[in-house]
Amino acid sequence: MMQKDLLIEIGTEELPPKSLMALSEAFHSGICSGLENRGLKYLIATPFATPRRLAVLVKGLETTQPTQMIEKRGPVLQAAFDKTGKPSKAAEGFARSCGVEVSQLEKLETDKGSWLIHKVEQVGKPTVELVAEIVNQALASLPIAKRMRWGDKDFEFVRPVHWVVLLFDDQIIDAEIMGAKSNRTTRGHRFHCPEELSIDHAANYQKILKEQGHVIPVFSERQARVELLVKEAAEQYNGEAIIDEELLKEVASLVEYPVAVVGKFEEQFLEVPPEALISVMKGHQRYFHLVDKETGKLLPYFITLSNIESRQPELVQAGNERVIRPRLTDAMFFWKQDCTVSLESRLETLKTVTFENKLGSLYEKSMRVSKLASFIAKQLQTDENEANRAGKLCKCDLLSGLVGEFPELQGIMGEYYAKNDKEPVEVAQAIREHYLPRFAGDELPISNAGQAVASADRLDTLVGIFGVGKIPSGDKDPYGLRRAAIGLLRILIERNLALDIEQLIKESVANYPEKLLTPETAEQVYNFVIERMRAYYFDISPDSIEAVLCCRPTKPLDAHLRIRSVEEFRKSVSAAALAEANKRIHNILKKVEETISDKVEESALQETSEKDLYQLLQSLAGKVENAVKNSDYQAALTEISTLKEPLDAFFTNVMVMVEDVKVRQNRLALLQSLRNLFLQVADISKLQFSK
Repeated sequence: MMQKDLLIEIGTEELPPKSLMALSEAFHSGICSGLENRGLKYLIATPFATPRRLAVLVKGLETTQPTQMIEKRGPVLQAAFDKTGKPSKAAEGFARSCGVEVSQLEKLETDKGSWLIHKVEQVGKPTVELVAEIVNQALASLPIAKRMRWGDKDFEFVRPVHWVVLLFDDQIIDAEIMGAKSNRTTRGHRFHCPEELSIDHAANYQKILKEQGHVIPVFSERQARVELLVKEAAEQYNGEAIIDEELLKEVASLVEYPVAVVGKFEEQFLEVPPEALISVMKGHQRYFHLVDKETGKLLPYFITLSNIESRQPELVQAGNERVIRPRLTDAMFFWKQDCTVSLESRLETLKTVTFENKLGSLYEKSMRVSKLASFIAKQLQTDENEANRAGKLCKCDLLSGLVGEFPELQGIMGEYYAKNDKEPVEVAQAIREHYLPRFAGDELPISNAGQAVASADRLDTLVGIFGVGKIPSGDKDPYGLRRAAIGLLRILIERNLALDIEQLIKESVANYPEKLLTPETAEQVYNFVIERMRAYYFDISPDSIEAVLCCRPTKPLDAHLRIRSVEEFRKSVSAAALAEANKRIHNILKKVEETISDKVEESALQETSEKDLYQLLQSLAGKVENAVKNSDYQAALTEISTLKEPLDAFFTNVMVMVEDVKVRQNRLALLQSLRNLFLQVADISKLQFSK
């Protein structure tokens, strides 16, 4: 079949930079799906994205849909004909809907039943007739939060559409997309190439834009160029540019032909904490900041990316310096003003800031966090006073001018203000660390006080919000409770804190006024937090996690060690057989209505197999108990693995549910003891093995 190259370009006004990549990926995916759903094969589809365009080049696309055999299924044969073989009304209706006589219908017989069917050969359409529909469907399904209209047109899109290119090799595909008539003319750089450019062939699109249009249409290439320019510019000042990935993507989405410009600001601004200056440069101006290669200290320079290769670059530099100066001046003003008031003096003002309508103010939350942090610090056998103090002051910087201007500095500025107030270093550090981790993969609190306050803050939020009935559902989680629970688990597991989460939740509940929270709060929060452990792992079998969680562990660190050990245990040669034996034991015990003794009478053992199993169980009990006490669950499971052959022999040679009551109950007690031995680590009956 003949193949050609298809070019689709949607030219727009400047697209939102933070959405550009998502729009490009969705458009590319939509075009590919549209072609594949219509049976059109192609070699490769390449996306292009700049601030003024979304485009896809499809190489080696078939020029015609393949002929397809369309099969339409009708009524089952029993309903299609009566006893005499006369067609029923259902059969006649189906035939009419297919435009044929009943006699022209075929029969389909399978293991699942028999039906009347109609087969018709559908000749494929030329690809050019399908493109407009595919493009419109792809555009309609783009992830656009808010669409806009332009002029007097009824079309809605993320930005006004000004031109459309649809080329099949060198042939224009005649169509109208978003009110724009398709053509072969595109537009290059807004300033360096204001005139229209004619695309002679779809395959030449990228080359023409780059060489004539002063546009780098491939996003990844443009992003790589931005990164290279920034690094080269930093080298000129013996500095290192700190390149944030999100900022890099955003800047690459703002320019079509990037040019680096280095600016400078007065050194007096370096008196302001560097994080505040960086927030000004990144957040307001999309600048990259520089640090000294040796000391890592912030330098009074910034790098911005211009979308124009100016003949007077010094004017571009001066303009950027002029724009950033008032922002830095504001930051310095806020910093100096904030330092005139201590964190502690802001504590009283927190009474005017609501945490949650039913749960009171941020002052009340701070008091609860302080109390719980002290309790946690005591459990960790570390300084309770530091945790208590940090808990009280941890929210005070929210009332500062700098945090009001730059919310992302919360906690960070709290540390600076605490140091300015001559608070202990550990207290200041804990104020910053209590927000950690802020997102997946973020760093964790290092200090003991920071770990205590971070855990207490998350627990207080979870308990309070659950207690007033605002439980997350579906994708709705306005208070970020899932993130809080995962963050709590990360702190406890990755910082090796053997804390009892059930105990901490009860302690947190006790800090709230009586009857404010629902009676089920503690149980709901425990279940919610422990359930998040399923999302914590990405390299563990779900049934290994279930084997531990169904035992209702109360210490996440302990549960983590068990889960890792079970995952390793399942690789052993005896794992599958022991898991199957445990299922058998579980099934036997759950059907028993009589009371099972917690002690096995050795004198009542009759068969050699049950005696051997009992003796091994006796010798293992102490070893397993010691291993569990030392949290060495791998060793415990290694000991338990020796039960495989005696268990196999027991189930081969011994009948458990015999008529003799004493013998039956003794054997049930033996099975119960075995089950309890395993449950000290996990319920391995939950493990699944392919047969």
